[in-house]
Amino acid sequence: MAELRDDEEEGSRIEQFRALVELEPEDYLGHFGLATAYFEAGRFREAAEEFRATLSLKPDYSAAYRYLGQSLEKLGEAEEAREVFLKGIEVAQRNGDLQTKKEIEVFLRRLGKPAG
Repeated sequence: MAELRDDEEEGSRIEQFRALVELEPEDYLGHFGLATAYFEAGRFREAAEEFRATLSLKPDYSAAYRYLGQSLEKLGEAEEAREVFLKGIEVAQRNGDLQTKKEIEVFLRRLGKPAG
């Protein structure tokens, strides 16, 4: 029963952010919120699309690189994930966003290790 409620809440969050993006298509935080909702729902392809939309509106938003890289990794697109992580590290460093930089570096190191 709790699982059904969680699915309904995720769907509701997705719908709320989708409506926000339709009303304010230039709002990078709306796209980021929608992308995060997709990511949390395990809808990584849609998440990646929305993280890309976020970055097209705000190319220096380092958190979006972190999640885009993770989404691509989940989709099995390791090389593209690596490129995104490297760009994210560069952007985070430039912004002084050291926590996000460290997080991305951890994901990049994990990407280089074989699963198991």
